[in-house]
Amino acid sequence: MALVDFSSRGDVVVVTMNRPPANAFAPDLLRELLAAILRLRAASPGAIVLTGSGKFFSGGADLRVVPALPEDELAQLARDTNALFAGWYELLRPLVAAVNGHAVAGGFVLVLCGDFRISGSSGRFGLTEVKAGIPYPSAAMSVVRAELAPAVARRLVLRGELFDAVAMRDFGAFDETVADGDVLERAIELAGELASLPRATFTAVKARFRHGAFERDREAFGGATGVRAAIAEAKDAARRLLRDR
Repeated sequence: MALVDFSSRGDVVVVTMNRPPANAFAPDLLRELLAAILRLRAASPGAIVLTGSGKFFSGGADLRVVPALPEDELAQLARDTNALFAGWYELLRPLVAAVNGHAVAGGFVLVLCGDFRISGSSGRFGLTEVKAGIPYPSAAMSVVRAELAPAVARRLVLRGELFDAVAMRDFGAFDETVADGDVLERAIELAGELASLPRATFTAVKARFRHGAFERDREAFGGATGVRAAIAEAKDAARRLLRDR
């Protein structure tokens, strides 16, 4: 069964992560999300909606997989995660995140890759990497710095707190908060509005707007800088978090 599903609503492509229970990032889901980027670039739809299935948009790194990964696979996971965030952030067609449920750690970074973000009224959201013992991939930190006000980014990154949807809207991380059952339809509606904008102009404007977002960190994307030193800590933290759940 595919972990990433595609459907169309007119000129809008809806991309749905479907890896229960939390749509968490493991090598299999990362591969399909990276393949989705290539598919979307080739198809160049009017607009894109990215969402999750079940009660999660995404829970970030799969803490049931991390402790078992050997060093080389963990390094590859870091490289793929960098490519994931950079790829979704740099898509030149309009991208709306339909935040159907919880979005935590890397899952929340993926939300921030959206040009606009529509959330439900329930769920918990935040950047918990500092508590999980997982160092930020370079691309993730670039997205956070670009999309959040400095004081908000500092609080979310350095404290690892979780907040509700209203707080995230007030922080500027979400553009709209609607009833849980209305998230996808509102996201598709907004994506349709964006798809109706002059295509060439939107593409040029977004390319210019996003230009340089990863310039400082691009060199680190291909390597495993900081991963080796953090492996033991990340694995121990993952075990502790799983024990406490």
